[in-house]
Amino acid sequence: MHETKNIPNLISVGEASKKLQLSEQRIRGLAATGQLEASKVGGSWVLSSASVEELGRQKGLIAPEHKPGRPKHEGSLKVLSFFTGAMGLDLGLEEAGLETILACEFDKWSRATISTNKPEIPLLGDVWNCTPDSIREAAGLTENDDIDVIAGGPPCQAFSTAGNRQGFEDVRGNVFLHFIDLAMQLTPKYLVLENVRGLLSAALKHRPMNQRNGAHPPLTDEESPGGALKHIVERIRAHGYSVSFNLYNAANFGAPQTRERVILICSRNGKKVPYLKPTRSDNSEFGLPAWKTFEQAVGDLDSIEHSHINFPEARLRYYRMLGPGEYWKHLPAELQKEALGNSYFSGGGKTGFLRRLAWDKPSPTLVTHPAMPATDLAHPVELRPLSIQEYKRIQEFPDSWALQGPLLQQYKQVGNAVPIPLGKAVGLQLIAHSKGEPLLAPVNFKFSRYKATSDADFLGEILEN
Repeated sequence: MHETKNIPNLISVGEASKKLQLSEQRIRGLAATGQLEASKVGGSWVLSSASVEELGRQKGLIAPEHKPGRPKHEGSLKVLSFFTGAMGLDLGLEEAGLETILACEFDKWSRATISTNKPEIPLLGDVWNCTPDSIREAAGLTENDDIDVIAGGPPCQAFSTAGNRQGFEDVRGNVFLHFIDLAMQLTPKYLVLENVRGLLSAALKHRPMNQRNGAHPPLTDEESPGGALKHIVERIRAHGYSVSFNLYNAANFGAPQTRERVILICSRNGKKVPYLKPTRSDNSEFGLPAWKTFEQAVGDLDSIEHSHINFPEARLRYYRMLGPGEYWKHLPAELQKEALGNSYFSGGGKTGFLRRLAWDKPSPTLVTHPAMPATDLAHPVELRPLSIQEYKRIQEFPDSWALQGPLLQQYKQVGNAVPIPLGKAVGLQLIAHSKGEPLLAPVNFKFSRYKATSDADFLGEILEN
């Protein structure tokens, strides 16, 4: 291999391969076609380091060079963000006054979105390759610098009520524990974890359903619902952190969407962080404004060109019969079975089938694909699913937020994101708690439509201070 160490600003094919996470053959192809600035020395390609760095940033493959002297918001809490996705949680925290100084994301299209919109933020890749030292180095922190906030939403499919519920026996569950251990080694003032509602009932160990009868031993604590969350809490509290959590409906914090997420906030000083303070409520209880509606969120988008996928033609036949806020049960009785096929005989309310959004209510939870049969998200009157522009408004991303990748990847990024108003509520509470002036929710406020979703009533004395 050609040596380049004595030639300024040039790197070898092998070095470029490692930086761009591409094969050496692919690097040579990019050089030969002029997509990378390069020349041949002694029969081997050498490449412009600046050209490789630029291509890497465009594709979200490598982090921008950290500049220790870059401007920072003095006095703001600094955030190290993991499983960053499209940055929904981070944008919410920033709206509250925090500053993200490092991101970590494995998905290539999310990485490209981060690099495009926040090119100044160092961007790490696979969390399994991260160490406390490498994280500090990337963020421009010394071993003596205190870390304010670590925040992230480890992959949630392992706990999804729609999945196989493998819990921590799923590799993604193991990533969750790895992330907690990594965070505890970095000892931030605050650790913020967000996840799906399924985390509340996930077991630490999964026992197949055919082994849950009288012929088998009773479920152990680890196999019982909630075992995973209890393990998480005990693991964090063993390091002296307080842990508080609840299941929060994003509509209560200003999002035009009834999306519910579990948020855990852990404090190094051992003082429990109160539940988030709502800014809205259903039917204007507690003197708060009513939930924000779909029409309020997207009403001014009627004149733009929307980017969206399409429903199959066979499904449009039924949508032509449905109005705003209606779904399959509003079809003529003789067509309902035909419209749903075999799903007609399945259990549950099946409210996601052939579902049009209502103008005067918040959107249902955004999913990663708005045209899957059981989770349709159709426009109230138009014959199409919600557009990516409407997705962004419902999650309250800026219109200017440049999502990268194919359209289905953009839906996925926004559908997986934390609603920005919910992230803002977390940030405001962190700031208030750090000043010794925590924000308090109204007494008996109903954060979710479900019961027993908080640390106080879910884990009882385990979390009592």
